[in-house]
Amino acid sequence: MRVVFQRQSVAPLRGLPLTRSRELNGPMPLTKADISRLRGLRLKKNREDAGQFVIEGPKVITELIAAGPTFDAIYATMEWTAPAGITPTVITAIEMSRISHYPSPSEVLAVGTISRPELRDAELGTGFTLALDGIQDPGNVGTLLRIADWFGFDRVLLSPTCADLFSQKVINASMGSFARIRTITTDLAAALTAPGVPVLGCDLTGDPVHSIEPLANAIVVIGSEGRGLSEAVAAQVTRRVTIPRQGSAESLNAAVAAGIVCAHLRRG
Repeated sequence: MRVVFQRQSVAPLRGLPLTRSRELNGPMPLTKADISRLRGLRLKKNREDAGQFVIEGPKVITELIAAGPTFDAIYATMEWTAPAGITPTVITAIEMSRISHYPSPSEVLAVGTISRPELRDAELGTGFTLALDGIQDPGNVGTLLRIADWFGFDRVLLSPTCADLFSQKVINASMGSFARIRTITTDLAAALTAPGVPVLGCDLTGDPVHSIEPLANAIVVIGSEGRGLSEAVAAQVTRRVTIPRQGSAESLNAAVAAGIVCAHLRRG
């Protein structure tokens, strides 16, 4: 699914929008204000205030460009080979080290606009939905987006207590799925009140997942590894399912469990 980050009325960054093009003969200096603003986007509060997020690294930025998003600006050193049609703002390696969010700076950093779609009326009544209830590890959230993308799910729901969708760790772990899968942050308990489709909650006390009959539409709810499903969300579950344990492990990683359940739902 193509995701385009729509522009909002926010303080502009000193960058080159991808919708414009000009020849750059050498590195362009960043102001102190530019550097401060870009570095500040590592914090969720600053991202929310600015309405922008930042992502760094050639692999993930190339994946996101291929998936369709429009970035507000891309900053790169001369070492980065930009995809066809992309003209970044060229900066020095020293400047990149000042705006980088990593101990070892990358050769490219991009800024996008935060866009949070809302759940449409009766949307959950059709297709497959993966709902994340309080998944706070950003690596798990990103991997779960990737799983939903792999199995062709129609959307992912995040509870407000999940890791921030626009953190670099989530985006990196999603491997480009961040831009392809429709993702909505919403009150899960309210959203699952009457979706009109089975709501399958992953729980150690549930029915074996292999006993689930083929389904045309369903919602799979994954809780946090430490606490499981929240009480309010668990009350909306129509059937609890589990992955039968053969060994002695106490539990499965949330993303691993989701992958097994999603694969079973998509069998055949």
